[in-house]
Amino acid sequence: MKTRISLKHINKLAVPAIIAGISEPILSLTDAAIVGHIPVNATESLAAVGIVTTFLSMLIWVLGQSRSAISSIISQYLGANRLDEVKNLPAQAIAFILILSFLIYLGTYPFSNAIFKLYNASGLLLDYSVSYYNIRIFGLPFTLYTFAVFGIFRGLQNTYHPMLIAITGAVVNIILDVMLVYGIADLFPPLYLKGAAIASVLAQFLMAALATYFLVKKTEIPLKLYGPINKEFPKFLNMIKHLIVRTLALNTALYFAARFATGYGNTYIAAYTIAINLWFFAAFAVDGYSSAGNILSGKLFGAKNYHLLVQLSNQLIKYALIVGFIMGGIGALLYRPIGYTFTNDPEVLTQFYDIFWIVLLMQPICALAFVFDGIFKGLGKMKDLRDVLLLATLLVFLPSIFIFNYYGWKLHGVFTAYTLWMIARGIPLIIKFRKQFLPQVQNH
Repeated sequence: MKTRISLKHINKLAVPAIIAGISEPILSLTDAAIVGHIPVNATESLAAVGIVTTFLSMLIWVLGQSRSAISSIISQYLGANRLDEVKNLPAQAIAFILILSFLIYLGTYPFSNAIFKLYNASGLLLDYSVSYYNIRIFGLPFTLYTFAVFGIFRGLQNTYHPMLIAITGAVVNIILDVMLVYGIADLFPPLYLKGAAIASVLAQFLMAALATYFLVKKTEIPLKLYGPINKEFPKFLNMIKHLIVRTLALNTALYFAARFATGYGNTYIAAYTIAINLWFFAAFAVDGYSSAGNILSGKLFGAKNYHLLVQLSNQLIKYALIVGFIMGGIGALLYRPIGYTFTNDPEVLTQFYDIFWIVLLMQPICALAFVFDGIFKGLGKMKDLRDVLLLATLLVFLPSIFIFNYYGWKLHGVFTAYTLWMIARGIPLIIKFRKQFLPQVQNH
C-alpha cells in the first residue's frame, strides 16, 4: 500500500485534465475574440455571445453533472476492485442524459426570443442572441455526450484521452471560426456571428465522435445499452438530482449577474462577456486539480484509505493556490493585451480594464473552492455540495449583488459579489471535509 501520493502522480492526472477542461470555455472565448473584431456591429455581436454563453453554460453545467456522478461511482468501484459490477451503468447514464438534452432542445428552441428578453436583451442585441443560440443549441447533445464519456475516463483514472479529444476540438474550432466568420474569397461570404455558432457545433460533433472512438478502442466499458438496470443507477439519479439543484443555484447567480450587466448597457455587457469568459477559462484550468481530486478521492474512499485521502486534500490545497496565483499573475502581466484580443472598442475596453483586476484577485479563492468541489464529487457527497452552494447563493451572492446595484457599483458590484460567493462556497467544504476525515485518520 502506498504511504503517499506524489506530485508526479497528481500531475499525471491533473495536467491532461486542465487541458481537457478548458476545451468548452475555449469554444466561447474563440467566438468572443473573433466576433469582437468583425466589421459589422462587433459590440452587439460580442454582447450576444456573452448572453448566450451564460445561458448555454447553465444548460451544460446542469446536465453535464453526469460526468461527476459517473466518475464518482466508477472510481469507487475501481478502488474496491469491483468494476465489473458497474460496466453497463455508463451506457444507461448516457441514454438518460441524451433524452434529457433532447427535451431541453424542444423546451427552449421555440422560446429563445422570450428567454433572452429575460436577460434584458432587446432590439439588435436580442436578434443576434436568438440567431446565435438557435444554432449553438444543436451542439448541446454532443457536448453532454462528450462530458459523460469524459466521466467514464476519469473514473478509470485516465485523463490523457480526454485531453487529446479536447485539443483536437479546440484547434478545429479556431480554424473553422476564422473561416466561417470572415468567409473565404470566391468560396463563400462572411457569416459573422452565425459562422461562429456553426464552427462551435461542428467542433462539438467532432469531439463526440472522437470520444466514441477512444471509449470503444481504449476501454472495456461497452456503449451498448443492455439490461437489467444497474443497481447503481438509482444512486446515479440521486447524485444527478442533487447536482442539478446545485447547478441551478449556481446559474441563478450567473443569470442575475448577466441580467444586471445587460441592464447597464451594451458596453457593460460586452465588457462583462470578456471578463466572465476569462473567468470561466481560468476556472476550467484550475479544474484540472479539481479533477485529480475527484478521480483520486473516489478511488481512495472506495478503498477506505482515509490517511491518503487527507494527505491528498492537503497537497491539492497547496497546488491549487499555486495555480491560482499563477493564473492571476499571468493575467496581471498581460492586462492590456488581453483586452485588445477581444475588442478594439475604447468604451468596452475602459469598462473591462476597470474590473479585470477583481477577476485576477479571485483566482486563488476560486482554486480552493473548485478543488474541494472535485473532492466532494469524488466522494459522492453531492448533497453537501448542493446545500453549500444553495446557501452561498441565497445568503451571500443575491443579497450582495442587489445591494451593490442599489449603490451604483455596476460591474464592480457584480464581480465583488462573485468574489464573496466563492469564499462562501469554499470555506464550508474545507471545514466539513476536515471535520469528517481527520478523526478517521487519528483513530487509525
